[in-house]
Amino acid sequence: MIAVITADLVDSSNYSEALLDEILKNLNSEFEKLQQEYPEDEIDFKIYRGDSFQGVISQFKDSLQIALRLKSLINKVKLKDQKPASPLADVKIAIGIGSFDYKGNSMAESNGQAFQFSGRTLDEMKNESRKIRLKTPLETLNSEFNASLFLLDAVMEKWSQASAEVVYYLLKGMKETEIAEILKISQSAVNQRKKACGWEAISVLMKRFKNVTAQSF
Repeated sequence: MIAVITADLVDSSNYSEALLDEILKNLNSEFEKLQQEYPEDEIDFKIYRGDSFQGVISQFKDSLQIALRLKSLINKVKLKDQKPASPLADVKIAIGIGSFDYKGNSMAESNGQAFQFSGRTLDEMKNESRKIRLKTPLETLNSEFNASLFLLDAVMEKWSQASAEVVYYLLKGMKETEIAEILKISQSAVNQRKKACGWEAISVLMKRFKNVTAQSF
């Protein structure tokens, strides 16, 4: 079993060239970091069509955390001299967990249940307001996380660039003091943003996701 993440930037045709360039630069850098963090052949992400990306994750229990890390990365993107505000960009993400039936020379040539679940779910999301969804072979899991990820959507809609920035570093396992040093703000300011972004609920959901998926497959 593997996880496949398929994602589209939301309304990317309305992004300025500078914004799109900054997002893609950040994504490519993050994909390299993820490959360094995971053993060889356990993770592979690629950008396609200029405004979409797809990734294969062998450690499927980490797929929600990685998806949120990429979403927060996009939500926190700022342009030069811009004051912190609401996110300038957003993304729709579909996670598919399933079998990996054929491994080609590239993701475009690979196939399997996980690819089909992820791709079809993202297609279904194009006419929805939903930003993150999950599809697996188990309907009990699909039902549970359809509800919980719907609630997560409502929480993430309230993120600012500043709160998304803190979420991103928290998802990398950093402590408040480390984040404060990077962002050049006080630890109490980090803590305030942590509360504002709903981190406590997000961390509980990620723990539940890891436990349930690990036990189910």
